[in-house]
Amino acid sequence: MRKSRLLIEILCNPSAAGHFTPPDWDLLLRQARSANLVAHLGVLLEQQSEGVEIPQRVHRHLAAARLTVKRQNMAVRWEISQLQQALYSLSVPILALKGTAYVLADLPNGHGRLFSDIDILVPRAALNEVEIRLRRYGWRSTHNNAYDQRYYRQWMHELPPLQHIRRQTVLDVHHSILPLTARIHPDPRRLIENAVADPASEDLFWLAPADMVLHSMTHLFHDGELENGLRDLVDIKLLLEHFATEAAFWHRLVERARILELTRPLYYGLRYVQQVLQLPVPAQTVKSISAGGPNPLLGKMMDLLFETALQPSHATCDSIWTASARWMLYIRAHALRMPFRLLIPHLMRKALVKRQEVEIKIPEELKKIVADVER
Repeated sequence: MRKSRLLIEILCNPSAAGHFTPPDWDLLLRQARSANLVAHLGVLLEQQSEGVEIPQRVHRHLAAARLTVKRQNMAVRWEISQLQQALYSLSVPILALKGTAYVLADLPNGHGRLFSDIDILVPRAALNEVEIRLRRYGWRSTHNNAYDQRYYRQWMHELPPLQHIRRQTVLDVHHSILPLTARIHPDPRRLIENAVADPASEDLFWLAPADMVLHSMTHLFHDGELENGLRDLVDIKLLLEHFATEAAFWHRLVERARILELTRPLYYGLRYVQQVLQLPVPAQTVKSISAGGPNPLLGKMMDLLFETALQPSHATCDSIWTASARWMLYIRAHALRMPFRLLIPHLMRKALVKRQEVEIKIPEELKKIVADVER
């Protein structure tokens, strides 16, 4: 077993850990920590590694990570109850997204996943009222300069991130799952109409199974921040394994992708969950989405980039191409999210302006270009 693939091999075949030496266990933990997958590794080894003797020292690390997840999940449920209280009189649906939804829906993903933000989606028509009400209950924007406010409010699919003044919890309030400037435009109203209601609440929902999978894929293959890329791919695998027990799931997944204009993210999601994590996907499903994939030349390039980038962010997993692959996918993600007339100035600003740090000496010509964009 190659050291660079130690974690991925165990994610695919947990019983292979039965032959590990102490240095192997040490490296496995370090790779898992770099991928934000220690708690998931603990769950996986407990459930699917019969006969594997886990060293006591390793077991302590895994148990501590799982305890952290349990405490996090309790805090998430409490934070959602506070949001419901703040927004109750507005009578707007609150859709939990990503890690928040996995916890509330008690999905396998939620049992071993650490995350930092609460993510919700509300109808765009209610966005102003929602923000006003949240401010009354102690939430404040964390991005207060004029450019960031314009960036989020005019172009993006969410408000500027909010943080509670007492609890320091970070909240992302979405009105769609992709920016307004993106090349594809899944209709958030279709997501809301198809949402699953929390049986214990009148106003709390999460995405329907197929939509939840598609959102997870869209987030991974349009975001560009791939430090947690392997964790997000594991999310997709767990969701597919969980929902695929329903006979009609695969057909519904393909149909929803067509309705929501998300066939390309579905293609990439299924391709790399097969190639990287060895999840079987029905041949008919693969055939159904093949037309949504890239041309052969681009497909080979994307394989090279994603199979390189979707490795743990650890020195033992890096190749000479890792940094370049992640940089190229970062640029690609921004190009999918913004037209070039906005993209180039935006990337220039991100590269040249470091907020809340020592002022950088920028050539006057570049300052003028950035200033023109902000007008």
